[in-house]
Amino acid sequence: MAIQPDAERQRLENQRQGREPWRLWGPYLSERAWGTVREDYSPDGTAWEYFDHEQSRSRAYRWNEDGLGGISDEAQHLCFGLALWNGKDAILKERAFGLTGNQGNRGEDVKECYFYVDATPSHSWLHYLYKYPQSPFPYTRLTEENARRSRKDPPFELIDSGAFTDRCYWDVEVFYAKASPDELHIRILASNRGQAEATLWLLPQLWFRNYWSWLEKGEVKPVLHATAAPEGAAWALMAEHPALGNYNLYGRQQAVLLYTENETNNSRLWGVPNAGPYVKDAFHRYLVDSEHEAVNPARQGTKFGAAHKLTIEAGESQMIELVLSAAPLPQPFACQDQVFAQRRAEADAFFRTLLPEAAVQDKRILRQALAGMIWNKQFFHYDVSDWLKGDQATPPPSRRHGRNHNWRHLKANHVISMPDAWEYPWFAAWDLAFHCVPLALIDVDFAKEQVELLLNENYLHPNGQIPAYEWAFSDVNPPVHAMGALKVFRAERVQRGRGDIGFLKRVLHKLLLNHTWWINLKDATGMNVFEGGFLGMDNISVYDRSEPLDPGYTLKQADATGWMAMFSLQLTVIALEIAVDDPAYENIAIQSYSQFLAIANTIAGHTGAGVSLWDNVDGFFKDLVVEPDGRVHRIDVFSWVGIIPLFACEVVDARLLANRKRFNALLWEHKGGMFDGSAICACPVDTNERGEHLLSLVTPSMFVKMLPRIFDEEEFFSPYGVRSVSKRHAIERHLGHIPGLGEAVIRYVPGESESGLFGGNSNWRGPVWMPTNYLLVQAVEKMHRYLGDAFTFPAPCLNGYEINLKYAANMLADRLADIFRPDESGLIPAFPENSPHQADPHWRDLLLFHEFFHGETGQGLGAAHQTGWTGLAANLVMRRYRADIPDFWRQQYPKG
Repeated sequence: MAIQPDAERQRLENQRQGREPWRLWGPYLSERAWGTVREDYSPDGTAWEYFDHEQSRSRAYRWNEDGLGGISDEAQHLCFGLALWNGKDAILKERAFGLTGNQGNRGEDVKECYFYVDATPSHSWLHYLYKYPQSPFPYTRLTEENARRSRKDPPFELIDSGAFTDRCYWDVEVFYAKASPDELHIRILASNRGQAEATLWLLPQLWFRNYWSWLEKGEVKPVLHATAAPEGAAWALMAEHPALGNYNLYGRQQAVLLYTENETNNSRLWGVPNAGPYVKDAFHRYLVDSEHEAVNPARQGTKFGAAHKLTIEAGESQMIELVLSAAPLPQPFACQDQVFAQRRAEADAFFRTLLPEAAVQDKRILRQALAGMIWNKQFFHYDVSDWLKGDQATPPPSRRHGRNHNWRHLKANHVISMPDAWEYPWFAAWDLAFHCVPLALIDVDFAKEQVELLLNENYLHPNGQIPAYEWAFSDVNPPVHAMGALKVFRAERVQRGRGDIGFLKRVLHKLLLNHTWWINLKDATGMNVFEGGFLGMDNISVYDRSEPLDPGYTLKQADATGWMAMFSLQLTVIALEIAVDDPAYENIAIQSYSQFLAIANTIAGHTGAGVSLWDNVDGFFKDLVVEPDGRVHRIDVFSWVGIIPLFACEVVDARLLANRKRFNALLWEHKGGMFDGSAICACPVDTNERGEHLLSLVTPSMFVKMLPRIFDEEEFFSPYGVRSVSKRHAIERHLGHIPGLGEAVIRYVPGESESGLFGGNSNWRGPVWMPTNYLLVQAVEKMHRYLGDAFTFPAPCLNGYEINLKYAANMLADRLADIFRPDESGLIPAFPENSPHQADPHWRDLLLFHEFFHGETGQGLGAAHQTGWTGLAANLVMRRYRADIPDFWRQQYPKG
């Protein structure tokens, strides 16, 4: 068997050129569709209670499907997933279980153990692992114990329940290997990790997403029906869909074949007659309740399951083999061994070429982080206009002015990179911009599509706002889309030798609309200082900034203003990149840089209240509260809010400024960083030895004041990255009465938040948070690029030893990556010391990429599978070895 080391990259190229649709099938099946806004038709917007886990097995979804370790086509017409039963549970396990947003001491919390082990970007190879207890699954205990715990207690997880004691559990692995874009070979391996023989029911399922219940009568309904089994197969069926076409599913092992309809069991849920005798929960009733009449003896329907009863000795394994193919196959299993061996070897070659010389653990971090990014691609479907109308049911009157009522234009029907397929199974705008950074390492075309998607007219509001997330599209996320666009553009330029200027043009036009929205709606006084509100910083503030202040009071946010300065600079650079090919875009660069200067002027205190957001005494940026009479109160908090202005930093080379006479004149007009006679930013006309210019909100003199605080272990610099709140606030600090806010208190908590101030799951935004840490690494690197090795500062974490900025950036990046590396004692900080992940051979190579991390221990907290922005770990690992630029890209696409 000859393995082509560039086979995976060739598949991606074929996808890009439109020759082969390798993304047609992928891991697009969500881990959770219940408890979402899309499925909520309640009068008061109680999504978790309206459609809960208990209903999910019996109630057909309106918008998308969920399952265990599943896949679907990109429009989610047809789904494949796993169901399990250990013979003891009261529920057939067809989907993951967890707490709702209103349960326990930390809501939105999956209570399962599963892992995205491996994946390639074309989905030619996928590997998923689920750990299933052999004892009854502790649904009740997980719910009740978490309800007893306070915010000061750690959440009670499945692994804490004793479910895996004495290794009495099953490892169930699902492997997918594509022979072609529409021929998928599937293997499901069940391994008994227990000490005695045990029995497991394993049900691979194939079903259609129910769309017909919400359409007009007469629409063609898809159907699954039995067909004759070809040579080598024990059974076969055909799936006929009017849009997708026909697909064939073949099974190699004998099974009990079950058919039903993907229809709601109205009788069970609401005590009203069902439309037909066969409904969604039929397989549960057949196995768990022994209701054999629940399935269709005619062997047809819209949902299918192949029930395999496996009795396996301790330490042994059994495998189920299947093939899903658009074309009928006379011998479906004839080449399966070869397909699996080849795709696995090609995946190894792809990642080996990506990072050939790394340590074993770093290769594992990179590969599993990127696997999580790929597995968190999800089909997202939500037509807000139809949802508001009630979908053939009369909506409650409250809906007309309720959630998302002013987003009627939003029509989503796409594969989108999600933060977490269970805890956050919906897109989040600023998460998505960060997702595109690691995705660009392996599939720059998909990353470009993701950047553009939320700027599409079906998402972007006519007023220019980017939708935040489905719980409240009108919430405000940091404006980081331009950052994502630039990172993807630059990644493609490295990989292919030239960037896609057409992509930049399309993105820029839409981002200018968004920029204008910010200026018009988030700058209440028109003075270029911004009140963004939420901005992802909810748990590091003394005030819930999504709530209005008392009448006449305004909050001037250092982070919102810093984000907008960054946004303006990135628009400037995008326009300059385009102007190299199309000089007409120089005007946009001038306008964007002028906006940056206006923001910098306000931050410096030369407009509005006349007080700078920069506190020169402390060398830090801070929020301000302005009273109706103009008096100003500085909020003396040291948190990410005051670091974010550092991100407004770009290094511009001579190539971008060549022949840009008007833009160069603008730079000279503000020589010395001057604006109306005052210094407001870094000098834009000075150059380094390479002839590069620094466009930055923070001057080198300000930067050198901030750096010692950031790299002080008694303040921000933890062993695992920069904390969200300075450790100087470890003792609760009362800031006194702040007019417009009331009594203000701040406290550094290294683990999960103890505050209920922000409602719901208020444990978001933990002490060490990957996305802002990553942007800080990038900002320090840019400053080093401009200032060079000669610029140093005393680092408190090194007893005041003078270090340059390259050393500082590397030190920070390594501390972040060390979260996932074994420490000197051989323990991985991301997991508790007593976790099986530390030593158990069946756990120790499995990584999880949490939402945030404990500020002192590095332990993972929050959403366990939020590989989304924590997938940036892949970039941090790569930069240690080759500064994010793999050699094979240089070799394949030499610079032109």
